Amino acid sequence: METHPIVFAVVQYYHLVISDILVAIYLAISTEKQMAGHNKWSKIKRDKGVNDAKRGAVFTKIGNQIAIAARGGIDPNMNSALAMAIEKARSANMPNANIQRALDRASDKNAAVLEEITYEGYGPGGVGIIIEVATDNRNRTYPEVRTALMKNGGTIADAGSVVFQFTRKGVIRVAASGEDALLAILDAGAEDAAEEEGEIIVYTEQKDLAAVRTAIQAAGLEVKEAELQYIGNMPVEVADVETATKLMKVLDALDDLDDVVNVATNADITAEVE
Repeated sequence: METHPIVFAVVQYYHLVISDILVAIYLAISTEKQMAGHNKWSKIKRDKGVNDAKRGAVFTKIGNQIAIAARGGIDPNMNSALAMAIEKARSANMPNANIQRALDRASDKNAAVLEEITYEGYGPGGVGIIIEVATDNRNRTYPEVRTALMKNGGTIADAGSVVFQFTRKGVIRVAASGEDALLAILDAGAEDAAEEEGEIIVYTEQKDLAAVRTAIQAAGLEVKEAELQYIGNMPVEVADVETATKLMKVLDALDDLDDVVNVATNADITAEVE
């Protein structure tokens, strides 16, 4: 039995209307509930990349990530981890010469071997902190991490005592906004997404990061950065200005360490701090 053209057109119209409404509702909910860690602290970390005084340190951290990723092969077309590290470098305006030096370290037998280590700690207000490092000397790095925590009101924690409060997720920054972009991102297989300061922050299952990144690019959207991060399972609100200020100081001190690659927290900083 054939469907009458007018009936078919009406059904299509209402299907599109309902889809737009659902996307709008999803966007509003997602934006409101943004996962912990992508708020004031995330913005500060990104701003460091454009701060001349901090740019060298940022390049060093990204260079370490490239060198580690390149162990899986120096062809980014065959090594998605390397492709994402190079993508992050270019988003930070890292010179090609620096990127090449980082790649060369992977094949240099005389270069110091970098080791990936994850430390755990607590910050002011009892929030959890995860510190990811890439180091050629753990005997140097651990005391530096512990000191940065303790001098600024935090404490180092035993392995496993904090990390259970987090889930390893794929996080993608997309240079886009609006419902059409969000719908394309969801169609690409994203688990969640939220608009944030003119971008869309996309979350994926750990195993799906590379595939979703590729699908988003195939949809014609620009991916500025894609990497695995620790995301807090239950955001811990920090509404007190004094506590929030102390916490930001701890996070900043940790992030300033040369060996630290990434710092994550389950804090949702709602206090107005600079």
